[in-house]
This record gives sequence, C-alpha cells and structure tokens, in this order.
Amino acid sequence: MNRLAAHLTHFSSLAHSAARDFIQDEDGVTVVEIILVLVVLISLVVIFRKQLTNIVKDILDRAARDARGV
Repeated sequence: MNRLAAHLTHFSSLAHSAARDFIQDEDGVTVVEIILVLVVLISLVVIFRKQLTNIVKDILDRAARDARGV
C-alpha cells in the first residue's frame, strides 16, 4: 500500500509540475500576433480590392457559363 501511495504522490507532483509549466508557457500565438496578421490581411485586401473583385467576378462568370453547359 505504501508503494501505491508513493507512486500516486509522485504522479501528483508530476501532474502539478506539468500544469504549472503549461500555464507559464509563453511560446504560443498571442492575441497581439493574431491582430497583426489580421491587420496585414485586411490591408492587402484594401490595397488589391479592384484586382480581387475582378478575379472573383471572372470565376463566378466562368462557373455560370459552365453550369449552363451542363
């Protein structure tokens, strides 16, 4: 029984250590990085709005033409 208790205590301390390390980990993607990526993407869309609109219209026109042929 003492051996089981020792293993449980050891496992508990390992779990506690792993949880503490997970909470203190700063290697993940932060909110600031996500916001910066969104700002860049939105800026690109605004800059190339005309070209993107033309591409989407062309794709939709092609899809409509192909659909009529079926």
